[in-house]
Amino acid sequence: MKALIEEYSRGYEMLRETVEGLSEEELRFKPSPDKWSIHSILIHVTDSELVSTPRMKKVLSEKEPLLMSMDQDAWANSLGYEQLDCEQYLHLFQLIRSSMLPILNQLTAEQVERVGVYADAGRFTFKQLLEYRVLHVRGHIAQIERVRQAYRESQI
Repeated sequence: MKALIEEYSRGYEMLRETVEGLSEEELRFKPSPDKWSIHSILIHVTDSELVSTPRMKKVLSEKEPLLMSMDQDAWANSLGYEQLDCEQYLHLFQLIRSSMLPILNQLTAEQVERVGVYADAGRFTFKQLLEYRVLHVRGHIAQIERVRQAYRESQI
């Protein structure tokens, strides 16, 4: 758990390092009309934290709570991600993650095994939910790298 919490705590740094020095053109570049720009990916990662953090708190606080999934494409399409302030969202991501650290640093073995239930995906322990938060950032960092590469190739 210690390594998991450590990586979770570095999520903001990892995202910042990944987008450091990118121009506005690079941030807004879409590899194809149906793909997200880096800007949209960063907004999505923060929206995902906004939804997932209360889920994790529910699991720690309630007995086997029902957890709701989000439709990420509906959020991206309906909320005008391209018009939102990416910097503001990155700071929000940082605040959300840092607000969870005192809770994570005092977890008991029993709390780590508490369960929440998704109607569409089944039972998940708190540890699994936390692992997913870490993997989510890793996956989107890899996606950002792919978009950066596509941008470079489009400039040749």
